[in-house]
Amino acid sequence: MPSAGFTTLGCKVNQYETQRILDSFEEAGFSIVPFDAAADVYVINTCSVTSIAESKSRYAIRKASRLNPAAKIVVTGCAAQMARNKGEELEGADILVPNPEKLETLSYLFRAFPEFVRQAREAPAASPARVVGRTRATLKVQDGCSVFCSYCSIPYTRPVMQSRPYQDVFEEAKRLHEQGHGEIVLTGVLIGAYGPDTGSGGPDFEALVALLAEHSGVERIRISSIEMRQVTPRLIELLQARKVVPHLHIPLQSGDNGVLEDMNRPYTQEDYLNLCQKLNRAIPDLSLTTDILVGFPTETEGRFQSSAHVCEMARFLKAHVFRFSPRFGTPADAWGDPVGTDEKQRRARILSAITARTGEAHARRFVGRTLRVLVEGKHHASGVLEGLADNYLSVRFAGSPSLMRTFVTVRIDEMREGMLYGELASEKAGCDTPLMTV
Repeated sequence: MPSAGFTTLGCKVNQYETQRILDSFEEAGFSIVPFDAAADVYVINTCSVTSIAESKSRYAIRKASRLNPAAKIVVTGCAAQMARNKGEELEGADILVPNPEKLETLSYLFRAFPEFVRQAREAPAASPARVVGRTRATLKVQDGCSVFCSYCSIPYTRPVMQSRPYQDVFEEAKRLHEQGHGEIVLTGVLIGAYGPDTGSGGPDFEALVALLAEHSGVERIRISSIEMRQVTPRLIELLQARKVVPHLHIPLQSGDNGVLEDMNRPYTQEDYLNLCQKLNRAIPDLSLTTDILVGFPTETEGRFQSSAHVCEMARFLKAHVFRFSPRFGTPADAWGDPVGTDEKQRRARILSAITARTGEAHARRFVGRTLRVLVEGKHHASGVLEGLADNYLSVRFAGSPSLMRTFVTVRIDEMREGMLYGELASEKAGCDTPLMTV
């Protein structure tokens, strides 16, 4: 039986696609091994969103070469596509699979190295074991981006706007529910653009969410990331009615109007803060998370302070703060990289400190209240159980390991070192259990 190891860099879309590739290998008779083990084939799903992501992608190729110099290394994802766009090779890669064809990775391997066809045929086929591991499952519904933010390479590595047929999405959601996943995280590159115009053949995004919430059997529906212009009144109604959990990840990128214009982001600071206020009024226990870019070529110190101001006002639970790096072919690539590395790190630390403080203040509001929690595992150091509340708060509590992968109700007693701790109030929390009670 040939063996294969997999690793993923970057976004939840990549994570979903890696799982689909892994399933195809497993069904064909490959033994799946950890990426840091010796394998006959290594599959690396890469990212190119920043220079750091590209460096990590190249490191993963070198690591695979060291683990087994005789192994075949198959590379796909955005860094692989960017290399193809530039006419470059990725040193150490035996096969580069184009991003639009990454789910055909196994076919690329079989065509390049037919010996694996015979070896795989001689091995017993295995059924995908997707239920093992995570309690939450990622479900990709859409691919491609046509926004062309001036700093972003994604429209060049995922250029085709495509929505999955809603029947396929619905059937996969039901399978994930049957396999024991209590939550599905809907993901896409520009998820709010899901709809019939790009291939779904049926509902728009809001209608798809409602369909999944009502009829898939899955207890929690979460949206991985959505652009602020795609947070519609209909979507807010779904959050209010608990058709989707009260947590939204809305990328900010910058809080300064000048930088936003230079980034080709279609909103202003005022638009973003008004949306945050509207959401917090409509869904009082909502948690907001975000992405913020620091060190954009036109981000002066004064403009950076605008981002700090928005972080204070929006009161994010968490923020992914990343540093600008020029991306090949983007408009911002021609503007150079005038903000130094040390200055970018300083700005990132400031925003991270603000969001750590606002996140702790947000979480502290729930001390003395009860939360519905999906139990995800056991904390290694303390031995207590831990899980995730509907609104993305992490919770720890004492309980039996038999509660793994179930919903429970936990009364929050205290906040300690940034973590909520509580006591088990109920060993069953169904989908009709309120988010919290006083």
